[in-house]
Amino acid sequence: MIDILQMRYFVALAETLHFGRAAERLHISQPPLSRQIANLEKELGVRLLERHTRQAALTYAGRRFLEDSRAVLASFDQACRNARLADGGDLGELSIGFMMHAAHTVLPGLTRRFMASHPQVQVELREVVPNALADAVLTGRFDAAIMFNPGPVRGLDAHAIFREPLCLAVHARHPLAGREGIQAHDLVDERLIAAPADVAPTLREAVVGFCRLGGFEPTVRLEAQLQQTIVSLVAEGLGIALVPQSLRKMGVADVVFRDLQEAPTIEHVVVWRPGNLNPALRPFLSEAGIVPRQK
Repeated sequence: MIDILQMRYFVALAETLHFGRAAERLHISQPPLSRQIANLEKELGVRLLERHTRQAALTYAGRRFLEDSRAVLASFDQACRNARLADGGDLGELSIGFMMHAAHTVLPGLTRRFMASHPQVQVELREVVPNALADAVLTGRFDAAIMFNPGPVRGLDAHAIFREPLCLAVHARHPLAGREGIQAHDLVDERLIAAPADVAPTLREAVVGFCRLGGFEPTVRLEAQLQQTIVSLVAEGLGIALVPQSLRKMGVADVVFRDLQEAPTIEHVVVWRPGNLNPALRPFLSEAGIVPRQK
């Protein structure tokens, strides 16, 4: 049976056309080289070389076999490199789910750094509403997700990578638009727009908690899953909203953002399944400053 070693010997000989120089290149003596080439020709049933003392010339079959052998060896060597790269997390695929807020905060920089240091890993990014991300990681749809802190979830590890305060989003003609340092009691009787509690529970809790600082329970008049939608509704004058500060980057016409006194903060975390064997996951977590616990 022909093996890779015989092909390497043949390519070295075909490129030098000299048994002595080929043996020197291969760091072997000439007799084993001669035996391997003879065995190769016997297995193939064709003559690859015309021998003249120590010199050699390729036959037509030898020239064709040289061309194909180079391609085979290149593919084999690439396969070996790929296996090593994949084992080290430098090759393969990585799927990351994220909530919209992450696109305005940590996701772009983290993805850029990871792709620069691991260019051969194919990264899939998909935006998903926050409440669906934990289950998607648990079921293997995503290798990791960037989301609001879901609290303890059996089967998942989580690590905080970003915190940001909430701010007030109001229509440009709203009376609060000209105020600075909005306090909780300033929002009494205002029409609030917020994400449903079952979509973004951590965010909803932060909104409710801030209103309670002003001594009242908020009345949410409109609910929307996506923060872009919430800000768009604010732009239509349908209410005000407490949103993560990163949404200032959206630059929606007729919406102004104001800082809050004693503003609550919202935490962004990376979640992943510790049993995930994808070798590209650990380098991604490392890029995020996370050292996964050993299982």
